[in-house]
Amino acid sequence: MAYNEQEKTVIFDKCVAFLNHVGIPTFFRSISHDSFLPGFLIENGTLVIDKEALQYPGDILHEAGHIAVVSAADRGRLSEGGIIKRKDREAEEVMAIAWSYAACMHLDIDPAFVFHKDGYRGGSASIMESCDKNEYIGMLMLKSVGMAAADASLYPQMNKWLRD
Repeated sequence: MAYNEQEKTVIFDKCVAFLNHVGIPTFFRSISHDSFLPGFLIENGTLVIDKEALQYPGDILHEAGHIAVVSAADRGRLSEGGIIKRKDREAEEVMAIAWSYAACMHLDIDPAFVFHKDGYRGGSASIMESCDKNEYIGMLMLKSVGMAAADASLYPQMNKWLRD
């Protein structure tokens, strides 16, 4: 689905409000260096957003998912460069994907806003299809750490949005 600029802004603002509500702080400022995703930076557990540099506003939920799925003990120290060095980074990546899909469903946002055709190494459609069928491995991982409902058939319902 193609969104016009006004629609993107409304959905993006809805995402920011949700993140702040569930305890993922957001901060707006210019990012003066290249970040992993244009317009976003994770810095000490905070999602830093540069609105002028955003290419895909839907990436906000995936980046927030990285913050949400790390343990509470690690969350405040999580920064962009440290994500790729974490020993559980692959598991956290698929959990962040499942988390962001659940957030889309919770917010009544078309998952294509997050899972756009230029992301996820061309696998966006298969990720959404797998999540729709409750078969995505990240969902099982969210369940294993108590974030998703114990009954897998209830996914994308979440017990909590932040990992303990």
